[in-house]
Amino acid sequence: MEVTFIGGMEPKHPGAGDGLDRKAALDRVGGDVDLLKDIARVFLDDCPRSIEELRSAAARGDCPAVERVAHGLKGAASNFGARRVVAAGLAIEQMGRAGKLDDFASALATLEAALAALRDELEGLIAS
Repeated sequence: MEVTFIGGMEPKHPGAGDGLDRKAALDRVGGDVDLLKDIARVFLDDCPRSIEELRSAAARGDCPAVERVAHGLKGAASNFGARRVVAAGLAIEQMGRAGKLDDFASALATLEAALAALRDELEGLIAS
């Protein structure tokens, strides 16, 4: 099966694009594997709280909070080159900015699926 990336969105490194981009992540921390593992642990610890904050903010109709939390989660995931998480976070961030949460449940499900894949990869990194 051939994969075609649209709009110049091809991964910069082999295997990059969906979850952890190890090379990009290591580049961000100057090659310090232990630091990357520490950052991964903090990210994994914070994710459940961020998801709960998103749910709570959406339930309250607090669009600025949805935007803020999604932006933070997106930024944290970008440290790992996790493009699926970043894209899903951006979609939710834009919903919050626009004040339109009609598709929030679907967007959150997409974000959670992307985070689950990333979580598996980060746990593997930490264990290595």
